[in-house]
Amino acid sequence: MPDEPRKRAAIEPPTTLFGREAQPAPTTNRPVAVSGGAALVVARAGGAVLWGAGLLREWGSIRAEFELSGEESMLMLGILLGLQALWMLLLLVLAWLVWRGSNIARSLVMLGAAVSITASAVSYFTSGEEITVRTTLLTLALDILILLALSSRDARAWTRRPRA
Repeated sequence: MPDEPRKRAAIEPPTTLFGREAQPAPTTNRPVAVSGGAALVVARAGGAVLWGAGLLREWGSIRAEFELSGEESMLMLGILLGLQALWMLLLLVLAWLVWRGSNIARSLVMLGAAVSITASAVSYFTSGEEITVRTTLLTLALDILILLALSSRDARAWTRRPRA
């Protein structure tokens, strides 16, 4: 059965991993993994909105804890919400680029997800930070799903395809 994809061996030289596989035709439809990955990145951007809403809800206690004056409080809140808005915008742009088939955007999203997962693991193991629904469980789950979707063979082959 020559049309079936070749199964990979459990141990193979790294050179085969970096080589190009047979590419799908340029007119091939977008794989479900790419569509799902882009949707998950949009959901991750939605998580940024939820984080901002949680920050606004807790801002009174944060302000009291750090003993911020009214002017300092507004400045810090503006900076934090502005950075969060930039992060959300970046995620939405990357989701659009992944949807369009950018391999660089796919790689950047996977790198960001891997860094986020690693940061959550390090903070869990070193400082005992809990992973709960109220803290990092949602973003951690989304990051893992993003990695699974965008690291698939179909997603890799489709984003590396030659452009017509």
